Amino acid sequence: MGGGDSLPVDSAPRGLKEPLRAAQNGNFHAVVDLGSNGIRCSISDLSLPTTRVIPTVHFHRVNISLYEAQIDPDSGCRIPIPRAVIERVVSAIVRFQVICVELGVPSENIRIIATEATRTALNAEAFIDAIHATTGIAVEALRKEEEGVVGAWGIASSFSDVEGLALDLGGGSMQMTWITSHAGNVHISPQGSVSFPYGAAALTQKLADLKRGKSKGEARKAKEEFRLEMAEKFQTAFDELDIPEHLVKKAREKGGFPLYLSGGGFRGWGYLLLYLHQTQGRNYPISIINGYSAPKEDFENTEALKEVARTAHQIFRVSDRRRKQVPSVAFLVNVLAESLPHGIKEAHFCQGGVREGVLFREMLPVVRQQDPLEVATARYAPSSTQTLASLILAALPRPSALRSIPASINLHLVQAFANALYVHATMSKELSSSAALYSTSTGILASTHGIPHAHRALLALMLQERYGGELPPRDVDLKQHLQGILDPEEVWWTRYLGKLGLVLSQLYPTGSIDTSKPRIVPSAQWVKRLGKKGKKEGLELTISLQKVVYDPTHLKEELERDVQKIEKVGKRKNWIGGRDGWGLKVRVVVEEEDLLPAPDAPSNA
Repeated sequence: MGGGDSLPVDSAPRGLKEPLRAAQNGNFHAVVDLGSNGIRCSISDLSLPTTRVIPTVHFHRVNISLYEAQIDPDSGCRIPIPRAVIERVVSAIVRFQVICVELGVPSENIRIIATEATRTALNAEAFIDAIHATTGIAVEALRKEEEGVVGAWGIASSFSDVEGLALDLGGGSMQMTWITSHAGNVHISPQGSVSFPYGAAALTQKLADLKRGKSKGEARKAKEEFRLEMAEKFQTAFDELDIPEHLVKKAREKGGFPLYLSGGGFRGWGYLLLYLHQTQGRNYPISIINGYSAPKEDFENTEALKEVARTAHQIFRVSDRRRKQVPSVAFLVNVLAESLPHGIKEAHFCQGGVREGVLFREMLPVVRQQDPLEVATARYAPSSTQTLASLILAALPRPSALRSIPASINLHLVQAFANALYVHATMSKELSSSAALYSTSTGILASTHGIPHAHRALLALMLQERYGGELPPRDVDLKQHLQGILDPEEVWWTRYLGKLGLVLSQLYPTGSIDTSKPRIVPSAQWVKRLGKKGKKEGLELTISLQKVVYDPTHLKEELERDVQKIEKVGKRKNWIGGRDGWGLKVRVVVEEEDLLPAPDAPSNA
């Protein structure tokens, strides 16, 4: 590493009063991410049971670009990190240490992690020593191979299931590896990752250098030679990463690799795509970058995104610095699309970065395997949430030769639904349905890390139906746009399960199931002949009710009236897309039995 003078210990900001000290919390972990485009200071709460979703206690970003600080504005040549910038960085970390004391973060739980811009600085050693001398914290400078691995773990934290190529685009470099993650079992290339000097800021500088002092023809030729060089390096990296054959086979059969993208450069690209999807008549309903997915044709539409960056007055979450980098990111996307064997199938954007990567990697596997949506809703669970989930699962038919339910309607989603079944129940009728609809995008679950947009839409629609489905006019559009994220079949099942949740909430208004009262056991099966003429395939839901000698509540009569709400979901006029859309006929039978067993969860859920 480069040399240089160390910053003296007394360079920290003077005049700071002794901070108010909170009782230390061993579950609080602080991370300073010394990135190329900015410095991110965060405190996370890793307490059980919400450890898996890495709740944020505090976050702020310091707008210091270590990459730009090392570029001479006149010559474009690399220079050491200036002393004034070092002082600003050290001061920012000291101020963050004060926040850590005020919130009770133990000193041993504070980490400073540096990436490309620090690692390659001409005076890296002096910079790192200055931070250590003043803060007392040793800087962890990630090797270039390790940087991509940490980014991949951050990506793994962002989804329950991951299979594809992981790319992390920072300011100074881009890392590439492959990743599979299922139930917390994460696998990454044994080579770690391949690092390229193609970060968003570095690439912007490089493309500018290729033009400097050249005619248009010479500049075009230099740019084309550079494009071929990048493509060759991407193809070589693809071979070096030793991608598993099953991933290659899927890519070959399904039209390309899924990309999982992290880092500020790709997040800026994602926000441009969100802008397009929320304008031009498409009205995409969720503005959270983590879990947002874009199809190949949109992701690779670089000309449209460059035009947006050039002409749009203001773009949500895209700074002027990111705007200037859009042409270079577009150049990178084009080269990736051309050079990756089998191409790109789709792009998934992730919030996971250094903070999420280092914390998720150190979690116990039993914690990593938990479902984020289920974890996030656990705090709202009623006392009988497990029993409620079992009743809902029992109302889903097992797969048969006839058909099966969508894979997205699974055990974790049902448990999350049971957990959140009563969250908005204390609100008035004019609020509860709307609040439930917004709960996963701007409401109580919006900040939860690790939930794909499709899962957010599923739960929101189920909860909204649980409150009867009635909405004021201004919220009807949001519901339709959330439905647009899903397949029509998935939308239909949100209605069915939502109305089932409504019936259960009326049977058990507090979420507590008293075993001294008559028990119900649902069961469901596919049937070939339903309807007046017996010509329609459909679903038969049987609700068996424990027979009692004396029933002052008239439970059977009440239940028979309530289940009509479920049957209405099967009416053709209520199918998704109208009478010619997607739907199933539904018949609900309420019958009394002398003794009922507890419901079993169907194995397919």
